[in-house]
Amino acid sequence: MKTRGNQVVMPLNVAKMIEKSDQVFKMAEILDGLDYRKLRSTYRRHWRSVAPEIMFSIIVFANMKGIFSSRGIEEACKTDIRFMWLLQYHKAPDHTTISRFLENNMSGCAEDLFCQLVEKLAEMGEIDFEALFVDGTKIEANANRYTFVWAKSVEKRLKKLNERAEKELPPIRAKYGLAEWLGLESTISELKSFAGIQRIEFVHGKGRRKTQLQRDCERLEELLNKGNEYMEMLRICGKRKSYSKTDPEATFMRMKEDHMGNGQLKPGYNLQIGVSGEYIAGLSLFPNPTDTTTLIPFLERMKAKLNRSFSDIVADMGYASEENYTYLEENGQNAYIKPADHEVKKSRKYKNNIFHKDNMPYDEENDRFTCPNGKHLIHSYDRDIKTDNGFTVRKSYYVCESCAGCPYREKCFKGQYDNRKIELSKTMRRQKEAAEERISTERGILLRVNRSIQVEGVFGVLKQDYGFRRFLTRGKKSNETRLFILAIAFNIQKLCSRIANGRFGKALFELKAA
Repeated sequence: MKTRGNQVVMPLNVAKMIEKSDQVFKMAEILDGLDYRKLRSTYRRHWRSVAPEIMFSIIVFANMKGIFSSRGIEEACKTDIRFMWLLQYHKAPDHTTISRFLENNMSGCAEDLFCQLVEKLAEMGEIDFEALFVDGTKIEANANRYTFVWAKSVEKRLKKLNERAEKELPPIRAKYGLAEWLGLESTISELKSFAGIQRIEFVHGKGRRKTQLQRDCERLEELLNKGNEYMEMLRICGKRKSYSKTDPEATFMRMKEDHMGNGQLKPGYNLQIGVSGEYIAGLSLFPNPTDTTTLIPFLERMKAKLNRSFSDIVADMGYASEENYTYLEENGQNAYIKPADHEVKKSRKYKNNIFHKDNMPYDEENDRFTCPNGKHLIHSYDRDIKTDNGFTVRKSYYVCESCAGCPYREKCFKGQYDNRKIELSKTMRRQKEAAEERISTERGILLRVNRSIQVEGVFGVLKQDYGFRRFLTRGKKSNETRLFILAIAFNIQKLCSRIANGRFGKALFELKAA
């Protein structure tokens, strides 16, 4: 058998060994046009070996190939000729250098470089800032699935602890002649002062007997420390219902990938993505599992970073709320958001329900409804209700003039009131009607079809093709850094794909003729 020996067979120019159609060349061309001054400023001194823009390029290309771990990137730099070409004959960085670069240098620059790429795509005519397709998905956090803290449970334990303190504190104060108004912390301080005056030494360790004063003091300290621990848990929770001890910024939420098959909640983040022309134009992580409250902060962030806003916002019924509709109206943006009851209204049961408030005739001039029995439900009063975000919703209440002897009483409503009462928001009623009319237009149908293709298509690529289903790092900031790099990789790969498939410059998919 002939041996290869030590003869050098690799050409000096490794680019000759890479196919000309490889995406690495297009990626290098695009990334070379970005401004890296902000990234370079994160270094206190000059980098030792590999320049930061080269480090960035190998990480982006690794993401394009579905390689996310630092060890995987290190291995690719040693074995893949395309990574060797990107390194420009420099020695392959080890996994600690890559991790440190991502954590220390990229954390404040990834979003800036992503926004530069979005602007570059806009200059190329690929992003037109007209229609933005918004949707969210859950990504599992890098946290233990069973280190959960539930806000309600902590509140119950804190309440029991306070009741115990109120029960044990008065006898101790009376025993040592302390004032009745002293709190837990003040009582502990007074007991320690009393021990100092009496020259009572607090002892610890095996075989040493504690005095009753020390025992009382330690019992109160235990209550105080436990109470502070519960208060800290509630502070971390904030408005959330839960968090993970492993990653306190992650919230337990229901996900499609159920490892136990019983609806088990897992720690994760709610990833919001805005897609335009098949490209990711913006993204953000949120700790709350519902999409309703994420739209406004997400759009505000995109507007602040890109200094531009989209004219049409397209989203599913999970984003339908008076607050979101009002925000888009005030900003001059068209809301192509399906109302929450859009599908329900199509059902025969809904259409045949003559007692539903939406099916009752409404007299706008006299501001009243008419029930199936011919009675009027007259406007009675209004009440302002504040949402969790501080938005004020004005509810109007209509009460029937008399339901006495009505033959439809049992079918009409069930409740403690003698007369039928209707509650609704006039603003939301108007906004829902406008939204229904808007999504039913030719453009509305086109945008709704494209929403399911474009934004759902992005999630399919990220989760299925790239295999990105779980974060490798902990903390919102660190995870967002990885996501922006992943979005850059996706957009470059999408650009190559659109050029190859002849879709360059085409923002929307046209409707197929029946």
